[in-house]
Amino acid sequence: MTRVARLEVAQLLAAVDELADLLTDTVDDGASIGFLAPLGRAAAVGWWRERADGVAAGQLAVWVASVGERVVGTVSLAFPDKPNSRHRAELVKLMVHRDARGEGLGRRLLTIAEDAAVAAGITLLHLDTETDSPAEHLYRSTGWTRAGVIPDYAASPDGVLRPTTLYYKRVGAGTVADAGAGATARDR
Repeated sequence: MTRVARLEVAQLLAAVDELADLLTDTVDDGASIGFLAPLGRAAAVGWWRERADGVAAGQLAVWVASVGERVVGTVSLAFPDKPNSRHRAELVKLMVHRDARGEGLGRRLLTIAEDAAVAAGITLLHLDTETDSPAEHLYRSTGWTRAGVIPDYAASPDGVLRPTTLYYKRVGAGTVADAGAGATARDR
């Protein structure tokens, strides 16, 4: 059975090896998530360790899906620190290991992040993903709205410049004033 849990700093640091395995698998499979292939293990471990400060500061929430001790998926929410943007968050680094795909885990992780955003007072989510990637189908099928395409936005893991598609989704209810009050709720 797949278990999903939000990680505190100590849990994140304890899971960096498994998270690094997931990250390298995702990059090796061609997902454009900010890295070029081949992604070395030390670089992947280091990248995950660098996320600890954001988690500690409440600027990043990380969920991990695991089967036993093996990490098979993750998703994160990045919260802005500016007063005029506390009503929104960015969905980042939704990854599912190749061995765990096709079972609805990506959709489950997405739903968990969306529900957590609502609980934190967030009313608008946004993300970017490589245009024509498999991830686009997931976002469209779960109610995300395509905002537009930016050409040559990022290099794919093999170094080819590719366009990215921006998506957003309104979640929860409320006003900007309500979202400001909810900003403290995300730290709980």
